[in-house]
Amino acid sequence: MFIEMTDETGQVSAEMQEQIQDLLQYAAKKIGKENKEMAVTFVDNARVHEVNLEYRGIDRPTDVVSLEYKPENEIFFYEEDLLDDPDLAEMMEDFDAYIGELFISIEKAQEQAADYGHSFEREMGFLAVHGFLHINGYDHYTPEEEAEMFGLQEEILTAYGLTRE
Repeated sequence: MFIEMTDETGQVSAEMQEQIQDLLQYAAKKIGKENKEMAVTFVDNARVHEVNLEYRGIDRPTDVVSLEYKPENEIFFYEEDLLDDPDLAEMMEDFDAYIGELFISIEKAQEQAADYGHSFEREMGFLAVHGFLHINGYDHYTPEEEAEMFGLQEEILTAYGLTRE
């Protein structure tokens, strides 16, 4: 998986960025998304607040904003009947590699690591995997969805070695 990383804060070490990169590669392999592309941007609370308001209509900072890219919103064909072709739909899924973007608040990650009593590395990993699963269609609106997403999230973090301390 190709991951474009940007640190707008200047506070995320090269080692931390590499660890997040490796963790997301591991998560991608776990759910069969190795041939996809995404972006991760590390921001402060003010910037994540802006993104949260602009894209989600929520007027406060949060820990991670996940923006899922849905290629079906961008596909244009000259012939309408191509949209109903299942072979074409499968081909377009493989062709359209970009899956979305994460904005992770470094300040929120630091606050939450202290609040939850675990390492900053664990919290950053948690936020990256949580956001990654969101841009891959996982959610937690119902108890069943929550159990599936949170179970997978914990499985990935634990297997990777980012356990709660």
